[in-house]
Amino acid sequence: MNIHAKSIRYFDTILRSGSIREAARRLHVDGSAVNRQLLNLEGEIGAALFERLPGGLRLTEAGQIFSQHVVTVLQDEQRTLAELELLQGVERGEIRVAAAESLNADFLPAVLENMLQRYPKVRIHTFMLGSEPIAQQVSSGEVDVGVAFAMQDTPDLTCAGSGIFRLGAIMAPDHPLAACKEVSFDDCAAFPLIMANPDFAVHSLLLPLMQKAARPVQPVVYTGAIELMRQLAMRGVGIAFQTRIGLKALCENRRLAYVPLRESENVAAHLGVYVRSARALPPAVTALIAIMNEQLGSLQREEAGAD
Repeated sequence: MNIHAKSIRYFDTILRSGSIREAARRLHVDGSAVNRQLLNLEGEIGAALFERLPGGLRLTEAGQIFSQHVVTVLQDEQRTLAELELLQGVERGEIRVAAAESLNADFLPAVLENMLQRYPKVRIHTFMLGSEPIAQQVSSGEVDVGVAFAMQDTPDLTCAGSGIFRLGAIMAPDHPLAACKEVSFDDCAAFPLIMANPDFAVHSLLLPLMQKAARPVQPVVYTGAIELMRQLAMRGVGIAFQTRIGLKALCENRRLAYVPLRESENVAAHLGVYVRSARALPPAVTALIAIMNEQLGSLQREEAGAD
């Protein structure tokens, strides 16, 4: 069901696809129909919304302002439809979630299992991204909820729940440091290191320790794949750095060792659940956030019990 003007939906499709031809293909209409809707919209507003360039379309200043209005209108449509469905006793909807890859092992499976047990008619789309792209996706309305570490506070985002988790060194169970109660970054730097790429939150958190290290830090592997870091650490290739989230089973089965970093009080990882500011959330999104906060609370209790 579409309850808003056709021109708004056409504008949104043009913006997402980058051209009138591609927008027409996605909308299953003729290109002239899309162009006509855009021209009518620009006529009503009294300003061009796109610059027509050889390589495609680019938003004008007026287009950028109007695009924010469109995000609000279309998200409010989702909320309104969900509320109308609830009045009929139907608890369903579609939710788009962007999350850090490290949450795949434990946090997200637990949250989604719980959500779908309670609300089996809800459909959830997930996207694995870094912290900066997650912030952009939530801000632009591409996704409803973002879950990430060390996200920068901006006026466009509201934190709907959070937890603080200690960073630790992960390594093979037979590593010389595996039996330690805690280790310093310098202790770890005496061995081969496996580091996250610079665009990952954990890299930013560790950067001050790398800069203060007693010896030059020269990792044997840089990677943007959290699971690869875990696998290499388990195989004894080197030491990597993560929070406890998603490691419980691996540590209990002695496939991996987690040792807290001594300095992690100053570089603890802040995991947050984010939505776009000033948005009225649909019931399904509100329910998902509540379950995420339940899971965050459970993980925080485990964290406190492990210290």
